[in-house]
Amino acid sequence: MSRILRFSLAATLALSCVSMSVAQAEPERGGVINVAMIGEPPTLDPMVSTADMVGTITQHIFETLYTFDSKWQLVPLLASAMPTLSADGKTYVIPLRQDVTFQNGQPMTAKDVLASLQRWEKVASRGRQTAEKIVEISSPDEHSIKIVLNQPYVPLLSLLSLNNSAAIIMPEAQTKQTPLTEFVGTGPYQLKSHQPDRFIQLTRFAGYKSPEGDANGYGGARKQYLDEIRFVPVPDPNTRVEGAASGQFDYVDSLPVESYEKIKSGKDKPVIIKSFGWPTLVMNTRQGIASNPLIRKAIQAALAPQDMMTAAFGSPEFFTVDGAMYPKGSIWYTEAGTNAYKPMGDTAKAQQLLKQANYQGQPIRILTSRQYEFHYKIAQVAEAYLEAAGFKVTLDVQERASLTKNRTDPKLWDMYVSHSPFLPEPTLIGVMSDTLPGWWVSDKKHAAVQAFNSETDPQKRIALWANVQKAIYEDVPLYKIGNFNALAAQSPKLQGVEPSPWPYFWNAYLTK
Repeated sequence: MSRILRFSLAATLALSCVSMSVAQAEPERGGVINVAMIGEPPTLDPMVSTADMVGTITQHIFETLYTFDSKWQLVPLLASAMPTLSADGKTYVIPLRQDVTFQNGQPMTAKDVLASLQRWEKVASRGRQTAEKIVEISSPDEHSIKIVLNQPYVPLLSLLSLNNSAAIIMPEAQTKQTPLTEFVGTGPYQLKSHQPDRFIQLTRFAGYKSPEGDANGYGGARKQYLDEIRFVPVPDPNTRVEGAASGQFDYVDSLPVESYEKIKSGKDKPVIIKSFGWPTLVMNTRQGIASNPLIRKAIQAALAPQDMMTAAFGSPEFFTVDGAMYPKGSIWYTEAGTNAYKPMGDTAKAQQLLKQANYQGQPIRILTSRQYEFHYKIAQVAEAYLEAAGFKVTLDVQERASLTKNRTDPKLWDMYVSHSPFLPEPTLIGVMSDTLPGWWVSDKKHAAVQAFNSETDPQKRIALWANVQKAIYEDVPLYKIGNFNALAAQSPKLQGVEPSPWPYFWNAYLTK
């Protein structure tokens, strides 16, 4: 072999080793990031709230037994493995990790887990939904939890994994607090300071024990490179846009999509979260004008989703008009019931239904906010089309924290604007719960949902979901408007953040 060839090979190997060394080097620890949120959260107790903002912040403080990986498959978090399931599908035995410490220095025990799940059954909307299926939760030994159901209930583990209305694990003594006055969890970051309307300051929890394995969605390794995360409420969307353009924040959540070009030319860079979710109008089926099914059908006929989505998201790059609860390509996609969904509405049909309902001009009250600017624009277009059909409409624009509180009182509203990410398990959709604001309860719903939730065959579940979607369209507890992509912004110096519906900042780090 010639000297030149030997030198070339040696140089190539040396460069390769340097490249591998660089690729494998751990990011430097340290730094503080400021994350602009849409407002002040109504609570830091994720059991009692379904708000995405609450889940986004508190998932850094609290953890659940299971979580979702990058493919939305269930993986252990505080559990040490997937559960052992009885042959009849009614008994789950969940093994617990033995290396977990709370942020107050106490080790996590089965007693803490048991007390936390019992609190979840009482105070969380999804916990109360699940409690109807639970015969008993117990701790057969110091390192496991047993859940006995009265029937097979396939969504159980998904419900134990979600970060809002969440089955978080906390010290046993803390479970007796409602509302919470202490916020001690097992997460990688702990609450240091909460100054309402200014910031929520989280600092690295030195005693944190990460799950094993590579980072994988919300699962796997949760590394604590950052010293501190500050969540800053910025209710005005234009202020968030200007903050992203000027580089004031390291991450900016929920930006108006019409700001995309401005963000592209600013200091922070745009992040498009594709197939993010779907905006909805939730109906108050318990009390008031919308408790009349004919009124809800008139609303359904009157609305024009094409104009609502265009007003909210502008460019077709950011939305599609589709009545199915899940987008095309999803295993849950079905057109069942969507013949009632008309892109430009049907004013004449709405007027006919109002006449059948003997509508007397009572105002229909729509709650919305401007923290999510697209909520406000949707409400404005809905108001115009409802008035064209003959409704009297009152648009009630509130701070997001006030709205999430007021929507729990059925006397205060008839519809409110909301949205949801496309959740991996349909039972996680809020309307599936009898107890979430909207309070959809009917024999038709219960029959369809019962069949869907008790079926263990995945292919049969897909077919049964079509019946649930059909029941939604027939009872109209909500109006699904369309599908949308979300826009956020991120500093070029902030690395390790994966686009996700609830952004998380473990594994994130700052570069120079």
